[in-house]
Amino acid sequence: MNQRFLSRLSAELDGFLQFKRSLGYRYVRAEYALVEFDRFLQDYIAHQRRDWRLDQAMVAWLASKPGRKAVSVSMDAAVLRQLCIYLRRLPNHARLREPLWPKLPTESSFVPHVLSESDILRLLDLATQLGRPPFRAPLYRALILVLYCTGLRFGEALRLRLRDVNTRDGVLFVETFKWRARWVPIHRSLSRELDVYLTARRAFAPAQPDDRFFVSVNRQRLSPGTAAGTLRTLFTKAGLKPSRGRTGPRPYDLRHAFAVQRLSRWYRQGVDLHSHLPWLSAYMGHVDILGTETYLTATPELLELAGGRLRRRFMQSPEENPER
Repeated sequence: MNQRFLSRLSAELDGFLQFKRSLGYRYVRAEYALVEFDRFLQDYIAHQRRDWRLDQAMVAWLASKPGRKAVSVSMDAAVLRQLCIYLRRLPNHARLREPLWPKLPTESSFVPHVLSESDILRLLDLATQLGRPPFRAPLYRALILVLYCTGLRFGEALRLRLRDVNTRDGVLFVETFKWRARWVPIHRSLSRELDVYLTARRAFAPAQPDDRFFVSVNRQRLSPGTAAGTLRTLFTKAGLKPSRGRTGPRPYDLRHAFAVQRLSRWYRQGVDLHSHLPWLSAYMGHVDILGTETYLTATPELLELAGGRLRRRFMQSPEENPER
């Protein structure tokens, strides 16, 4: 078995990771951070030799990548704080000096780009122009439709297998993610679109039940990097994103667009939102509506629909509204 940690602190890091997982935490992202810190610590100790201090090494690691977002550095700092608490319980580290932690935001201030229906139609039109090989056109058309029409997470869509897609019954099966698996019903119009893609998919690459639903031009699984790069190219060609920089829509923003469009449609239909929001949460794979609130961006259209409902309910005269 490969050794996970290699520095002088390897035993403590491995013990900390096992301790956290014994409490029920998956600690997946934290493991990546700890491995990265472990590799940094190896070089740090080699250069500092006898004069090294763990608290200074922690601060040096956090400052070693100045181009990162503040919230990302804050998440790594939170892992190191927990590590310090664990280490002080051990006899050899009882006198560990905790660093003076930087004050950083704990939540991202990123504002998602909510794609409109016209934006989606433009992207679908551009997807049909992809070539080399011709399979790319139906591939990215199907991927955009799945992301926009179901609100699946980007990774969830790319992990779909052929056995997970039932176009006859109109349902997708999303394998366990964040401790949960779920069935996702789809509209018959999306089923028809996926049938068209499946015809091209079976002609292009082997199609066993356990094979990935979305495959790349090399007939292997479609990687997140490849898919995201192509979608960013389509965003740029559609005039939604500049050629350089982080501004503009991301592939994940299709999930935001799904949530906002679903809420807008419910407003137009006059449904009881309080009773329907739990349905949206379950459909998107959230435990409760608190996780879904992140995706409910207040767009101008959504605010207008909400304001219209408020006016109709509370600003009508008694003659127009007999119930008052």
